[in-house]
Amino acid sequence: MSLPSTRRLQAPLALALTLLVAACASTRGLEPEGRPLNSDSLAASRSLAGTSDAGFPQRDWWKAFGDAQLDGLIGEALAGTPSLDAADARVRQAIAQAGLADAAGKPTLGATALYSGVQIPETVARPPLGGDYLGVTLIGLQFSYSPDLWGGHRARTQAALGQARAAEVDAQAARLMLSSNIARAYVALAQAHDAAEVARADEQRASQLLDLGRQRVKAGLDNQLQIRNAETAVASAQQQEQAAQQQVDAARNAIAALLGQGPDRGLQIAKPALLSAPWPGVPAVVQSELLGHRPDVVAARWRVEAARHGIKASKAEFYPTVNLTALVGLAGGNLSDLFSSDALLASGGPAISLPIFDGGRLRNNLAKSDAEYDLAVANYNQALVGALREVADALQGARSLDAQIASASRARESAQAAWQLATARYKAGLGTQLDVLAAQRPLLQLEQQIAALRAQRLGTSIDLDRALGGGLEFAAPQSVAAQNTNDITQAPTP
Repeated sequence: MSLPSTRRLQAPLALALTLLVAACASTRGLEPEGRPLNSDSLAASRSLAGTSDAGFPQRDWWKAFGDAQLDGLIGEALAGTPSLDAADARVRQAIAQAGLADAAGKPTLGATALYSGVQIPETVARPPLGGDYLGVTLIGLQFSYSPDLWGGHRARTQAALGQARAAEVDAQAARLMLSSNIARAYVALAQAHDAAEVARADEQRASQLLDLGRQRVKAGLDNQLQIRNAETAVASAQQQEQAAQQQVDAARNAIAALLGQGPDRGLQIAKPALLSAPWPGVPAVVQSELLGHRPDVVAARWRVEAARHGIKASKAEFYPTVNLTALVGLAGGNLSDLFSSDALLASGGPAISLPIFDGGRLRNNLAKSDAEYDLAVANYNQALVGALREVADALQGARSLDAQIASASRARESAQAAWQLATARYKAGLGTQLDVLAAQRPLLQLEQQIAALRAQRLGTSIDLDRALGGGLEFAAPQSVAAQNTNDITQAPTP
C-alpha cells in the first residue's frame, strides 16, 4: 500500500477507535446503597446485663437439664432426620456450585476426533473440485484459557464460596433449631404430665367431697346443693385430666415427628423428670461475642461477603476479555494419511473481545448485583437486630419468671401451712373433713401454677441457649461493618 493511501486510512481508523472507546459500557452511577450495622452501635448493655458468671452454652447445652431421656432423644434426632438431610444436601449443592465457579476460570484441555465429508455438485464447481467426494479425518487436542485479567473469575469463585459457607452455617442452624424444638416439646410433655397428676388429685379431692356430701344429706345435715357442687367439681377435674392427656399425646407426637419417626415412637417416651431440674445460669453477653455464635447472623454475614464479590464479578464483565485457544492434531483424507509427516495440523492464538453495545445487559446485571448486596445487607442488619431482641427477651423473661416462681412458692407455702393446720384440727376433733378438703384445693391449684411457671422458665432457658448460638462457633468474615465501600469498587470504573 502506498504512503498516501495509508494516510487516507488514518482518519477513519482514529474515528473508529474514538467511537469504540466512547461506546464502551460504563458502570458510572451504579453503586450499592446498603450499609451493614455495627453491633456496637445498638445499645443493649443494660438489657443484656448478665445475672451470673456463667459462660456461653456448651455445644451439648441440653445436658445441663440433667435428663438422660432428653439427651437420648436429641442424640437420636441429630443422627439424621429429613430436615437435616435437606440442610446437608443444600451444603453439598453450594460446595459443588463453588467448584463450578472455580473450574470456569481454569485452563481446559480436551481431545477430539472428527470425520467430516462433503460432495460439491458440478453445478456449483467444475471438476476437479466439483463432482468428487472429499472426506477429512481429524484427531487432535484442544486447549482453551481465559486469563483472569480483572479478577472476575476469582470474584465469582469467592462469591460462590461465601454462599457455600453460609449453607454450612445454615446446616448447623438447622441442628440447633431441631435440638431446641425437641427440648421445647419435651418441656411441654413434662408440664402436661404434671397437669394430669394435679387433675387426678383434684378429682380425688372432689370425689371425697361428693361422698362426704352424700353422707351428710343422708344424715339430714345438708341438702342437695352440696352434692351438685361436688358433682360439678368431679366432672371439671375429669375434663382437666382428659385435656392434659390430650396434651401429653400431642407432645409425644410432636417429638416423634421431630425425630423423623411415626407417632408410635412417641408412645415409648416416659414421663420426663425435667421440671425439677435446675436451670442454667445466664452469662454476661457482649454483642461482638454474640455475633460469633449466632448461626443466622454469621450466615447473613457470609451472604453479604458473597454479594460483595458478586459486584466485583459484574464489574469485571465491563472490561476486555482475552481468550487463548490452540488446536494441535493430525488431519488427512484417509486414515492412513494421519500418520504421515504431512498430516500435522496446528492453529491457535489470542482473541480479544470488548463490549460496545449490549442493550444495557451489563448495566442491568451490575444493578442486579448491587440490589442483591443491598438485600444481603438488609437481611444481615435484620438478623443482628433480631438476635439481640431474642437474647433480651429470653433474659428478661427469665428474670420475670424467677420473680413469679418465688411469689408463687411463698403462696404455696402459706397454702401448705393452711392445709396442714386444717388436717391437724380435723385429727384433734376441732375441724371437719370439709375444712381439710377445702384447704387442699388452693394448694393443688398453686402446685399446678408453679409447674406451669417452671415449664415456662425452662422454656426461656432453652430460648436463651438457642439465642446465644447453642454453643456453636463459626468462622466468619472479619467485620462486615468495618468494610469500606471502596472495597466493593476496587476495580477501575470504565
